[in-house]
Amino acid sequence: MENIGLRTPSLIRQSAFIGGKWCSAFNNKTYSITNPSTNKVICEIPDMNEKETYTAIDVAHKAFQTWKKTTAQERSGILRKWYNLMLDHKEDISRIITLENGKPLVEARGEGEIAQSPSSSKEFLFVRQPIGVAGLITPWNFPVAMITRKVGAALAAGCTCIIKPAEDTPLSALAMVALAEEAGVPEGVVNIVTGSRQNAPNIGKALCESKKVAGISFTGSTAVGKLLYRDCSSTIKHIGLELGGNAPFIVFNSAKLSNAIKSLMIAKFRNSGQACISANRIFVQSGIYNEFVEELKKAITSQIKVGDGFTEGINSGPIINENQLKKVDSIVKESVNAGANLVMGGKRHSIGGLFYEPTILENCSPDMRCFKEEIFGPVVAIKKFETEEEVLEMANACDVGLAGYIFTQNPAQIFRVSRELETGMVGVNEGLISAAEASFGGIKESGLGREGSRHGIEEFVDIKYICIGDLD
Repeated sequence: MENIGLRTPSLIRQSAFIGGKWCSAFNNKTYSITNPSTNKVICEIPDMNEKETYTAIDVAHKAFQTWKKTTAQERSGILRKWYNLMLDHKEDISRIITLENGKPLVEARGEGEIAQSPSSSKEFLFVRQPIGVAGLITPWNFPVAMITRKVGAALAAGCTCIIKPAEDTPLSALAMVALAEEAGVPEGVVNIVTGSRQNAPNIGKALCESKKVAGISFTGSTAVGKLLYRDCSSTIKHIGLELGGNAPFIVFNSAKLSNAIKSLMIAKFRNSGQACISANRIFVQSGIYNEFVEELKKAITSQIKVGDGFTEGINSGPIINENQLKKVDSIVKESVNAGANLVMGGKRHSIGGLFYEPTILENCSPDMRCFKEEIFGPVVAIKKFETEEEVLEMANACDVGLAGYIFTQNPAQIFRVSRELETGMVGVNEGLISAAEASFGGIKESGLGREGSRHGIEEFVDIKYICIGDLD
């Protein structure tokens, strides 16, 4: 394995973690983890299947019987210790993310109620209780952030969990669990089942169909989310789905152009455009359209530095794998063939590998692939619009509704458009909207439920109503 300058090399684990023990697949099969910046194999990871998943479920279910009885203070103490260990090892975890995900190192571093009764002889109580074992299925684009957001809420609520990290990026997840072990998280409370793309459906199905698993939290594509939703129906589980987006980014004539450009650079090019809340459809009002395109081109040319994430000064990494790179390239080519104007980029980067040139397409239309699909790459697709009514109709003509962005200096327009946009989150004059303190989630086919803030914990609890009588 290549030397990436880890202070604690033991954080690189090549085993899964079940019941407080590091383990291999029952059949000892493995699959390769590759650095997308170099296409070199990093290491081999256990390629587990449903058998190992059911073992993890049994372990987590047994651990839940004890963990659910711990106090909030006890759980918070363990979570605080885990959090502090992650801060102490932040640089190492960042380097592991860059190694397996490819994103630049500079970016990897940034990743009881009582109600009044109408009767004097009764009291109504509402208590929140942990749901039980939670299956947490996480993506490759933010491999640490997505896990911490789910596992922190689950453990705080009193649940135990089984984590299935994305097949491309299990190393950062395993490093996190190594720190959880050090922090004193009890055996069986946190488990990791690793598996290849081929075995992922079997692992997901086992989590969904087991009666010992009380809830599923998934971040990923809408297509896979629908399959998990279907598979959970047989046992009527709690399910949280954070799925795909196709975020509109609307710039009105009154917007501060410099701020809109700055915000788009963040909302579009963070993680090379590989984010579910990435700006995907850029709508610019006619009065500032030409100037916007010119200023955006200048910003991309001067600011985006593509290359290996470990190289100083690099701020744009590779596409995660060959299949995704081919998808990005085909979306661009088909959109150009359909009439979009290629302003810059539009092809694989000259440095080779899985890198793609930052790209601008203008004169796009709603029937083009660049507007109909989530691109998940460094491609800006722009369309001119005339009126507020027109742009809202186009922005909402979409099956998904995760995030949206608007740029205007008109206070009335801010509230009017924010309410009318059919998305779960709206950034107003701001391109970076994620925050641990804020609830995160979408509407339509972008998912169910919320993560982050106090709302995230609610996904992992049941509310029990207790009526106490004969109190006179």
